[in-house]
Amino acid sequence: MSRERSWQAFSTSSMDLRTSFPRSMRFKLEGYVHLARMIDKCRAVLAGTEGEYIYPCPMDFRLMEFAGITHEQFTAAVETNPTDEGVAKWFRGAAKPHQQAELDEWNETMLRRGPSTPEKQAYFNKCRDAVDPSRTDLTAWSDLQDLEEGRPVPRRSP
Repeated sequence: MSRERSWQAFSTSSMDLRTSFPRSMRFKLEGYVHLARMIDKCRAVLAGTEGEYIYPCPMDFRLMEFAGITHEQFTAAVETNPTDEGVAKWFRGAAKPHQQAELDEWNETMLRRGPSTPEKQAYFNKCRDAVDPSRTDLTAWSDLQDLEEGRPVPRRSP
């Protein structure tokens, strides 16, 4: 079965990550990278269909910390709002406000974030090499996720 989904399908309350992928971390919702992906993973956990995906993961916690919310609050919001629009409305009201420049900087930091320890680097390399060992240009988790999930990832300059 193909794990491709149309973007319109993401406004439903269920998400089966055993047969599809969450949205890319790069997909912005309310101006935040990773928010849509976190919604997809949370929906899958609530439905018991998360497969190998983890919610809440370290990237999820980074977003929640930046927004000033807890994973319990976020999970409850996703559970009671079956659409992205409903979760986004809740998030707008619950997240601590940030100046656009601060949000832009945070988004870029998230997208550039790579392994922070030798052990995590070894894991990153193992995952990357399982998909495409020629992609030694990749250093960010966001690129690795897109590569693993079959999205195009441009070659990066050294």
